[in-house]
Amino acid sequence: MSGILDGKRILITGVLMESSIAFHAAKVAQEQGAEVILTAFPRPTLTERIAKKLPKPAKVIELDVTNQEHLDRLAGLVRDELGSLDGVVHSIGFAPQDALGGNFLNTPFESVSTAMHVSAFSLKSLAMACKPLMSEGSSIVGLTFDAQFAWPQYDWMGPAKAALEATSRYLARDLGPDGIRCNLISAGPLGSMAAKSIPGFDGLADVWNTRAPLAWDMKDPEPAGRGIVALLSDFFPRTTGEIIHVDSGVHMMGA
Repeated sequence: MSGILDGKRILITGVLMESSIAFHAAKVAQEQGAEVILTAFPRPTLTERIAKKLPKPAKVIELDVTNQEHLDRLAGLVRDELGSLDGVVHSIGFAPQDALGGNFLNTPFESVSTAMHVSAFSLKSLAMACKPLMSEGSSIVGLTFDAQFAWPQYDWMGPAKAALEATSRYLARDLGPDGIRCNLISAGPLGSMAAKSIPGFDGLADVWNTRAPLAWDMKDPEPAGRGIVALLSDFFPRTTGEIIHVDSGVHMMGA
């Protein structure tokens, strides 16, 4: 039986650990018939080791999304491996420690600027670096953490995710005439490397223990990975600028 990504070529960023959402997106994408290429920074060798746990081999390319030289060479490197792209997954986020953990009022602009560049502007940078390889029907999917709310300890990553969500909408607007979709998955909290870098993360995650209508498992990134693969597929041909929540329903709960 064929998979929903049969014959598609997908670039996936952010595979840092086996617990990463990006790893499970790559795993499910391969199981659904896609050819996958990965990017990594700052330690490609770490991603290469993790990639060996995927169902099929996957090439790893070094990519710092804040480095224009890396972005400029990306299309050529991917073309050499896959020829073209049908989908791109943006799973990149970072904020310096002084921008997290209850330090919102005292964070210097330099740290805020870094968070915005890596976590939000990079979606546009990655999309434009890959655009020469994409054609009508291609899909870009990013990852957010619901930016409607001010979360405990999340601090400047909240505004960075809000900027990411706005960036996705503007990309959807401007890439739509080329037939390229851009959507986001808003996942619940997971025990990923990114989560572990947030001081007091357990307090934030505890919201899901009391408010999720569907049981939420912080150790299971696969539902979010499946959501990404669904948006990469042809089953959402006229959906763009959207945010799909994979959070066991917490986003719609009132007091």
